[in-house]
Amino acid sequence: MATANLPTPLRSLARRLYENVAIYRTGGEPLVPPARLHTVGDTDFRATGDEFLGLFRDLADLQPSERVLDVGCGIGRLARPLAGYLSASGSYDGFDVADVAIRWCSHHYSRSYPNFNFRHVNVANGNYNPAGAVPAEQFSFPYDDASFDFLYATSVFTHMLPAAVERYVSEISRVLAPGGRSLTTFFLLNDESRELIAKGQSTQPFKEARQPYAVVDERIPEVAVAYDEGWVIDLYERVGTPARRPPSYGRWCGRSAYTRYQDILIADKPAPPAS
Repeated sequence: MATANLPTPLRSLARRLYENVAIYRTGGEPLVPPARLHTVGDTDFRATGDEFLGLFRDLADLQPSERVLDVGCGIGRLARPLAGYLSASGSYDGFDVADVAIRWCSHHYSRSYPNFNFRHVNVANGNYNPAGAVPAEQFSFPYDDASFDFLYATSVFTHMLPAAVERYVSEISRVLAPGGRSLTTFFLLNDESRELIAKGQSTQPFKEARQPYAVVDERIPEVAVAYDEGWVIDLYERVGTPARRPPSYGRWCGRSAYTRYQDILIADKPAPPAS
């Protein structure tokens, strides 16, 4: 649908009409959405999902029978490979601020994957959902305590300010069961990444004007946010879900040895001591 030459109100209407039709369409495979519904990122939908499933298994020992929570699930980029990996005794829950993404996923997963559930949450974010009803720093995940064995949040904390990150990390600890693990991604500021940023080698030109974080765009800070590595590690310690050291560092800042684009942090909810 060509809308570039339409007045802004008509473009918005055309987009809404398209979305109401597109939730019934796929991009050629049952769990692959049409390209125009890809709300975040420009990486290959299938390849990125498959790569992250490998990371879930290799870095966090994800098992097919576990209960999984996807924080910021979007259009199901990571749900798709999990649909082929989790067993009937496992489960998947995901939530996101993008209503059209949740409607698409709910429609396309509901019949074949009854253990997959998606929720829309109207949480405010200056970049993705500025009119959201609930401030991120006050949001409670809509799940009971100790509900999940594995939780991940990819490209979530890279778009959130400190109070919101603190709230979400606290909620991560709350909903993880003892022995559970989380995988979260960040832009982490340490001696190496700061030096590379100063040399102009980073893909993200962070302006470090404050601690413990830095942003690229002062007008809309949630476009990209980096955090001091020590601050992040201390935060996970404070909520009782300590992070493993060292993180798996990413290539975003221009380093030559890396795991993926963003830095990856694995944290563990301690299991009770054996009696």
